[in-house]
Amino acid sequence: MPRSAHDLASVDRFTPVSRRAAATDRFSPVMILLTLLATVGCLAYGVFLLQPSHRGDLIPWLLVIVSEAILVLHALCAMWTVLAGTRDVRDHEYWRARDDLYLLSRLSQRGDPSRWPLQLNGRRVDVDVLITVFGEPLEVVRRTATAAMAIRGRHEVWILDDGRSDEVRALAAQIGCRYVRRLSGGGAKAGNVNHALTLAKSEFFVILDADFVPLPGLLEETLPFFTNETVAFVQTPQTYGNLHNVISRGAGYMQAMFYRFIQPGRNHFNAAFCVGTNVVFRRRAIDDIGGMVTDSKSEDVWTSLTLHERGWRSIFLPTTLAIGDAPDTIVAYSKQQLRWATGGFEILLQANPLSPRRRLSLDQRLMYFITATHYLTGIVPGVLLMVPALEVFFDLRPVSMDVGWGTWVVFYGGFYVLQIVLAFFTLGSFRWEVLTLAACSFPIYTKALVNAVTGRDQAWSVTGAQKQVSPFTVMGPQVCMLVFLLCTTAVGIWRDTMLGRPSIATLWCAVNSAVLLILVVVALGEIRAARTGSLAARADRAKVLATSAALAAPMPLSTPADAVAARHARTRLMRTTS
Repeated sequence: MPRSAHDLASVDRFTPVSRRAAATDRFSPVMILLTLLATVGCLAYGVFLLQPSHRGDLIPWLLVIVSEAILVLHALCAMWTVLAGTRDVRDHEYWRARDDLYLLSRLSQRGDPSRWPLQLNGRRVDVDVLITVFGEPLEVVRRTATAAMAIRGRHEVWILDDGRSDEVRALAAQIGCRYVRRLSGGGAKAGNVNHALTLAKSEFFVILDADFVPLPGLLEETLPFFTNETVAFVQTPQTYGNLHNVISRGAGYMQAMFYRFIQPGRNHFNAAFCVGTNVVFRRRAIDDIGGMVTDSKSEDVWTSLTLHERGWRSIFLPTTLAIGDAPDTIVAYSKQQLRWATGGFEILLQANPLSPRRRLSLDQRLMYFITATHYLTGIVPGVLLMVPALEVFFDLRPVSMDVGWGTWVVFYGGFYVLQIVLAFFTLGSFRWEVLTLAACSFPIYTKALVNAVTGRDQAWSVTGAQKQVSPFTVMGPQVCMLVFLLCTTAVGIWRDTMLGRPSIATLWCAVNSAVLLILVVVALGEIRAARTGSLAARADRAKVLATSAALAAPMPLSTPADAVAARHARTRLMRTTS
């Protein structure tokens, strides 16, 4: 029988849930064990597929070998990166700089925390906060700009309006932000930032997308890293607050593994890269490479790579310091993934990290190669969809008939099931939305690869600023594939009935059909929600709740502001006793 909560007074600011979250070690022994088991599962599956005695018919065998080789390679590299990231990137110098962040002599009257002078290495420093705007709703911009003004530590807030909106200009004047509007839109977001840097001259600058609401401690947590003169930028996670439907949860949780484990692991390869928002740059580093790179849809990754080639260091801090919006419609998700994937493939084709011309360390070459090829893993599900159809229609199998069901399940499960279990453990629950999106996104990544190969330009778009359009405008390939798989499943059932035994191919087709059918059902629900106007309302409520919870959450560690208060108290006590 569960115990009821006691009625004793709280002993601190934590609730049991928030205390457990603050005390949890991301790299627990179970997490490490699961990672090692998943690594063994990857290797065993690779050996199983390459066994000559297990080889089936050539065409499906090649499709499976190439596809699974991509998945196994990326899974192994992900495990390696995860295991490399167990050490905290914050060292003694960081904590000392954090304690000395505020100019104590200027804080006899504490006043407005957003005007407190900041210092690094005993020297005063200034910060600009740049908010990039490109047609986002006015209330979204207001929420972010207002929160940016409240960041602790003296700074200036600039709204960089590429949407050229008079309402945004009036909003900036009302809140007290600087306002910048360009005459042209060249270079998209990176061009917008570069233009602003001709006006904003502070030693450090923060980039925020218009939909990312910063928390007050953003500078307190990131600026101390710059006590190391080689640090070019400090990146923090993209945490999403509008996880209110299948698409937003799938898109949001899809990034969770990357931000919780992969980016922290890349710290130790000096290959953590910028993701375009929630990032603090050292101005001198950007000047060193002639500004943010503007020739790609992934200007953030290109800028990171260029900085690393110049010998700069990057830091990823896995602490939520801003809360934004995940794409919550199929169209928005498709556009976001298409832009990211096109940028990744551009790096592979135009700046191959393995090329001897690139001045990167071996660690960095490997990490950037994994980044540049990552979206191939998104094309693989589309290739594998064709494998069961080859058996149903042409009796071609990827694996020899001599391999029994039990053997196949052991090795296949050792790879895929352990990957799912590991994802379950890291996310805290099973997220079927992630698997659904991952399985249905192959047309997006295929188009991105074609764009990168042919040099086709993709129009710039931002999350949350798209007009409501039918999701079926971007779902043609998925719908066609669903019809094909349903027909294949029906033929497979007829074939199995005639043969008097079930086959994996028919079951495989049925499962794939069900996954694609889920996406169609989600699309129909999205259309219905758009008609009633409930989609935007639910997203806004979820974002407000998440942001409020983050602002109200107790800090697990004292802030520099608390340290300043403690020093004042000690000083007063010493004066009193003397």
